[in-house]
Parts: sequence; C-alpha cells; structure tokens
Amino acid sequence: MLLVYFRASMPRSSPDIVTLTDTGGRLRPAPGGRGSPARLGRYEVVHEIGKGAMGVVYRARDPVINREVALKAIPLAVEFEGRELEEARAKFFREAETAGRLSHPNIVTIYDAGEHQGTAYIAMELLRGRHLVDFAGPSRLLPPAIAIEIAARLADALHYAHRQGVVHRDVKPANVMFDPPSGELKITDFGIARLTDTGRTRTGIVLGTPSFMSPEQLQGGTVTGQSDLFSLAVTLFQLLTGQLPFRADSMPSLMLRIAQEPHPPIAAIRPGLPAGLPGFFDRALAKDPAARHDSGAAFAAALRQLNVPERG
Repeated sequence: MLLVYFRASMPRSSPDIVTLTDTGGRLRPAPGGRGSPARLGRYEVVHEIGKGAMGVVYRARDPVINREVALKAIPLAVEFEGRELEEARAKFFREAETAGRLSHPNIVTIYDAGEHQGTAYIAMELLRGRHLVDFAGPSRLLPPAIAIEIAARLADALHYAHRQGVVHRDVKPANVMFDPPSGELKITDFGIARLTDTGRTRTGIVLGTPSFMSPEQLQGGTVTGQSDLFSLAVTLFQLLTGQLPFRADSMPSLMLRIAQEPHPPIAAIRPGLPAGLPGFFDRALAKDPAARHDSGAAFAAALRQLNVPERG
C-alpha cells in the first residue's frame, strides 16, 4: 500500500504529490554524498544519512569543539517564498529555540540552529540505534513487554514536553530512535512539523504521515497533547501487530476511517497479548480527544499497570 499526501507550500520545481511506502515514513538512506554541501554554517558535512519530506539529515562535525552531530537541513528558500518564507524562517527559529529548551533522557538534545544560504539547519546529538520502523514489521517485532515499555517511556517524554507547552505533532516510528543493546530511546524532530502551519496544503492537511495522525489533526483542528498521544497509540499498535490500525488505498478513505471507523480488535490480529490492551486502545484511539488519556503520565501508567511478563 502507498500512503499519498500533499505537501504544504510545494517547492516550485516539485510534483504535487509525494508517496511514501507503508513503513510509516521511514527516513531511507540516500545515495552517499551526492549533492551534499561541504558546510552548513560552521559545520563540516561528512555525509548524508537520511532524507524525509521536510529535509535531509547529515552526519557533520563541529570544528569548534570537535564534536560529531546530526544536522537536519530544511531548504526554506525552496519550500517557501515571499511573505511565507519570512514567516517560516521566524517560526523555524522560534520552534528550534523551544525544542532546544527540552531536557529529557528520551528526547534528542538540540545543540544549535542556524541558516546557511537559504537552508535552515538544526544541530543535534548523533544517536545510536535504529528507527523504530525497523521493529514495526510483522517478521521483526519486539517482545510485547519491550514494545509496551518503549511506549510508556515515550509517553513520559511527551508528558514532560507537553508540560513545557511543546506539542510534537508528528509522533511516529520514523521519529524515534532505539538502541536495543543500551536501551537508549529518543524522540526526534520536535517542532519540525509545525513549520508547515505557515502554508496549508491544497486539501487543508498539514505535512506529516497521515496514518499516524489524530482525527482532529487530519481535519485541520487544534492539535494538542492528546493528538500526540493518539499518534503514540498508533505507533504502539504497529509495534505490537506489525500493521497500522487504520489503512486504506486513498487519502479520502484513510481520513474517513481515522475519523469515524473503529480500530480493529488487537486480539484478533495477535492473540495472546495482555488482556488489558483492548481496553487501553479503546481509550487511546478514541475519536474525541477528551475521551483519551488526559496526559502522557496517565497513558504511561495505564500501560505499566498491564503487568506484562518480561518475555511477553
């Protein structure tokens, strides 16, 4: 299945539609070095390590303190023009500053932000591990106990961010890094999705991965912490079953299912999971934000009360 969505404020030389495979928007390694800049600001670019709809991620070096970093580069001058460009630039630095104030063991650390010849960039810690996408396929699932604890830890991190007034807006496996040997777990890309509020898509939908969006986000409504928790519940559903709770062959059908249709019973997809999970997902994937868990802390507590055996 292909997920198709319209980009916000399309580049003038790009097609109107971008397609992503059913992996949940995974950042795929790009051809090594092709078209990579030698520098962005003071940072020396080593090589390209990933590419997404909103930009490119480079491995880079800060020569001032001899530290390797991950550099997320967003071509604002290509994505926006005129007044929208000025708004996007101001929003980028505002969001980068806000994300940079977050200090939590499960949130990537932001070191710096800047702009170089029309390309905005964020320098952040270079993480170990793999995107959670690598553990979301039917043949490579983590033990349920580990998947559930990962979701609980992510909920704790979101609770912290929400209390600081920061909503992620694009929670999905591709924006989480996990290193099984060390247990290191980090949410990335806080604030990036908010840039697209500067320019709405032709259908009124903001940039993101639709299968993980809450009903209110898809409908252009107010995006809150409950929206992030809905996306986290979709992520956990995929980590436990290897499939998304809402799937369709077209954007209108997908939007309709997320907005109106119930998620499939998880026990029917993967029998033997903890007995409390169906009730948990009934609440976590509720269409009405007010019916969901009222905080990341409550979301995490509900998961930890399942008392899942360590080997799942």
